Amino acid sequence: MYNRIKIIHWAPRIICILAILFISIFALDAFSPTLTLWQQLSGFFIHLIPSFILLALLILSWRKELLGGILFTLIGCVLSPIIYQHNFSMNHSVLMSLGIILVITVPFVVVGVLFIISHFLKKDNSDNL
Repeated sequence: MYNRIKIIHWAPRIICILAILFISIFALDAFSPTLTLWQQLSGFFIHLIPSFILLALLILSWRKELLGGILFTLIGCVLSPIIYQHNFSMNHSVLMSLGIILVITVPFVVVGVLFIISHFLKKDNSDNL
């Protein structure tokens, strides 16, 4: 029982860190040889704003798992149709747009659900002691 709780405790944290790092890779689009260094750096940090928000949410979720789990699940569910529609309008491919959703927003829904499960497993376990 304890090992399962430990795995459920660490899984959302690790998945979230990896997902934030993946999202952060897209900020590298800001670098272009036609722009000045300051334009590139400002564009880079502007592109990192979603990563900073997700990192702040991860820090909150580290202690308040239920709240963080709800927020991560909401973010993933709310952003999925928006990102799908944006990508579908660019590539006109349902499968490609669904693949993008699978890679970008579904990990945050999974993280949210795992944080919620972790919260209730720990609560149930502490009640049994």
